[in-house]
Amino acid sequence: MTARDEAHAEGGGRPDEPGPRPAAGEPGDPTGPVAQVDRILAALPERDPARKLLYRLRREILEHEVSLQEARRSLLELETALEKVTAPANRIGVYLGSPAPGAATILVGGTEYYANLDPRVDPSRLRLGCRVLINEAYAVVGDLGAAPAGAVARVVEVLEPARLRVAAGQGSQETVVERGADLAGRTLRVGDEVRLDPSSRVALELLSGRQGRDYLLETIPEMPWSAIGGQDEAIRAIRDAIELPALHPELFARFGYGTPKGFLLHGPPGCGKTMIGKATAWNLVQHLQAQGGTEVREYFLHVKGPEILNMWLGESERLVRELFAQARQKRREGYLPFVFIDEAESVLGTRRSMRSHYIANTLVPMFCAEMDGIESLRDLVVILASNRHDLIDPAILRPGRIDRKIKVRRPDRTGAREVLAIHLTAGIPIDPGELTRHGGDTETARQGLIDAALEELFSRVDQARFLEVGLRSGRRETLYRADLVSGAILAAVVQRAKELAIRRALADGETEAGLRADDLRAAVIAEFAESEIFPPTDSAEEWLRLLDFDPENVVRIFPVQRGTRGRAGTPGQVV
Repeated sequence: MTARDEAHAEGGGRPDEPGPRPAAGEPGDPTGPVAQVDRILAALPERDPARKLLYRLRREILEHEVSLQEARRSLLELETALEKVTAPANRIGVYLGSPAPGAATILVGGTEYYANLDPRVDPSRLRLGCRVLINEAYAVVGDLGAAPAGAVARVVEVLEPARLRVAAGQGSQETVVERGADLAGRTLRVGDEVRLDPSSRVALELLSGRQGRDYLLETIPEMPWSAIGGQDEAIRAIRDAIELPALHPELFARFGYGTPKGFLLHGPPGCGKTMIGKATAWNLVQHLQAQGGTEVREYFLHVKGPEILNMWLGESERLVRELFAQARQKRREGYLPFVFIDEAESVLGTRRSMRSHYIANTLVPMFCAEMDGIESLRDLVVILASNRHDLIDPAILRPGRIDRKIKVRRPDRTGAREVLAIHLTAGIPIDPGELTRHGGDTETARQGLIDAALEELFSRVDQARFLEVGLRSGRRETLYRADLVSGAILAAVVQRAKELAIRRALADGETEAGLRADDLRAAVIAEFAESEIFPPTDSAEEWLRLLDFDPENVVRIFPVQRGTRGRAGTPGQVV
């Protein structure tokens, strides 16, 4: 074995192997200590005892050189990390546009700069409102994309070109911002919520509406006048005021007739005021489409009065402005908007003279101002619904604002038959016994079920009493179930009767089970037993008004207590 072979066996490798020439100080360097040991080994005789010591020295030198190289690499990494942590931080700015090739307008710390673009940054990828990296020379050296978070603002006005006037919150100052790239081609409306960039200069994202605003838009199902029963007088009054001017515009124009623009539907609860409002919207649009041949769609803004109330000063007034602004925006888009405010007395109550802030003192004038800006029914229709119209401010109800006051009364026996016929449809299952009793005719059996419910509802027996009223003349007047009946109660009676029939079918396993007359009678008794109303001792007058009973001549009330049917209870409060 030669010296080179022995050196290779000891780990030194062959000096004549092909490959790149090692650098100075690395293993294999021809001028390094390993090469010098190799030259000494080559000069010594093969049997020289010093060769083993030289081989051991050579191996130790190689190990030290490898350790040295690893230490150098670690030192280089530490120096690089130290340079990064001690270097000045890059600033983050907001990109506002490129006024010239290779340049950009940026916003850093509330100050605008005209900065240069690093050639390595692609200008086409920079979007209005995105975050960018700024070096010490205030040059744009990187793109960080849009900020994932930011302030939420509400659109107050849509400006051109590509600008918005927004308000960040209640009582905050309104500002004008630019549309971001994602909002450039989108349709924005007053009241929409947008997310701003951290500098509040650019609107980046359109946010979906909050749950509290979902009440503003409601899709109206097909609702002809025939879908409402027991309100012929109210329907006739509102049709005369709305549909006739739309069907005969030339005749009304010849007389100089100004079409009403506001309606008040008042009456006891559960008698169909909301349904009449929806039917008004649907039927008026149908007439306008048939008359003009144009595609017009209804836009029903159903607002419950308490939803407008807000604890923050001025917020309720802003909601009223936003409501009418949204309706006018929809009118410009080709819709016919209807603003339906339920429980109107809660927000449009009579104003009071007091120093402290009272919501009606500012909300009523705001509503009046918005109503004065409506030209006619073809612009906007406002419908108010209330159980206590006597509490609404007179300025709201005057002609020119709310032109028609329509009474929605409790259904009489004929009206109750119409309501029951709507809910007891022709396809409803009828018990075979009822069919046999009526000669097998389904329609006759259905009318028999309706007659059974009406008989129980409008009977004037002791079991049907619920209140006695003492008048100033000394006479007592008794109120029965029929004096309390409403469309909502009639619908609940039918629902209860269906539940009884279903429960019986499950218990008996009858596949042909259906409604019986006894089901409707039991449903009437159960509904009034559960929904039995007694006047509170501190508000008897208000309670009597809700019953649609004039309390002017009432001096005492005598409620019929539970479990004491057939006799009056303890006398109530003097009205």
